[in-house]
Amino acid sequence: MKAYVLIKIQSGEIVDAIRQLRKVPGVVAADMTFGPYDAVAVVEAKDLNALGLTVAAGVQPVVGVKETLTCLVIDIA
Repeated sequence: MKAYVLIKIQSGEIVDAIRQLRKVPGVVAADMTFGPYDAVAVVEAKDLNALGLTVAAGVQPVVGVKETLTCLVIDIA
């Protein structure tokens, strides 16, 4: 299971937050973006439960993270 997590980060903490996000188990990529969200993380997990735990216990507690929006990827192949 895969999801894109859109993240709003406190001003001045974006670079450090992204460095920390990249260390979270299950986060396979984290990059800064322009627009209404400051970063996007790609999260992979074995199931929806594990994905939710990764976001709730791994992504959201990162210092500077203010808000997340999780977009589940649907495999149409």
